[in-house]
Amino acid sequence: MIGFGRPQPETGEEAWKYHLDRFARENQQELAALTWGFTLEQEEPGEILGIDLQPSPHFIACSRQAIEMLNRNVNNQLQEILGIVDGYRPEKEALLIAIGEGQIKLINFAPDPLPPDCFEQVSEDISTLCDRLEQRLVEEMGDFTVNS
Repeated sequence: MIGFGRPQPETGEEAWKYHLDRFARENQQELAALTWGFTLEQEEPGEILGIDLQPSPHFIACSRQAIEMLNRNVNNQLQEILGIVDGYRPEKEALLIAIGEGQIKLINFAPDPLPPDCFEQVSEDISTLCDRLEQRLVEEMGDFTVNS
């Protein structure tokens, strides 16, 4: 049961999602900048930024085709996620898909300022920003693994 105003559990199967939510909250503008920069540099149209938690947290590109294949493999249980991906407006919101062992989680928010403005304010290249955020993500997740 989820109680409003109560901290989420830091142990068990859902703990990685709590840590990921906290990471996203604490790094909202930089994540928005990263998603916008990723959008500008993506090689394949329709890719979104992902976070792969194994073996250690790192950013990856997720194609819509890969999400569709995963959806087919799980008997269409990801239809809502595909709908969110289809409606994604990178100039207005940030969208990331986190991949844990046997689980996925969406991170979706509308930052203030908008992602292009966040990107301009950060004034770092994508590689540097990505490396810095990956290091923070590793620190946030600590020794925690999705299986703990």
